[in-house]
Amino acid sequence: MKIFFICALCSTLIFGTAKAVPTSQEIQALQLSAEKGNADAQVKLGAMYFLGEGVRQDYAEALKWCRLSANQGNADAQLKVGWMYSNGYGVKQDYAEAVKWYRLSAQQGNANAQYNLGVMYSNGEGVKQDKKIAKEWFGKSCDNGLQQACDEYRKLQEQGY
Repeated sequence: MKIFFICALCSTLIFGTAKAVPTSQEIQALQLSAEKGNADAQVKLGAMYFLGEGVRQDYAEALKWCRLSANQGNADAQLKVGWMYSNGYGVKQDYAEAVKWYRLSAQQGNANAQYNLGVMYSNGEGVKQDKKIAKEWFGKSCDNGLQQACDEYRKLQEQGY
């Protein structure tokens, strides 16, 4: 049985929800900071493009800004890039590329990335299916407070993995 993590709520968990619409001055300041290489500004701008928050929704632009931040080691951006590859937002769906980005984020302790990496191993998406490795990642995510991962860990434990 496959574990599904692709859902409307997942994008909310990964990208957040729209807040008060930023002013054009706030957007310009954020854009300038992102263009100067500020990783936090880049991932925030990427999330704004993903959600269409204060800017026209544009998944390719969201991926561009998140990837710039991810390449600087921002774990949140790495999670977002992985999610976009696993779901085909702004890019052709590519599970192997998603695994790469999830792993980078997961290795920094990001519970959502650890969970998603567990899902990829459990389902054999982008990697050879391996329930034992999936269980390890679910365990790490659970240790970092994600209840959903605890549930998946327990299921695999009960199945003898």
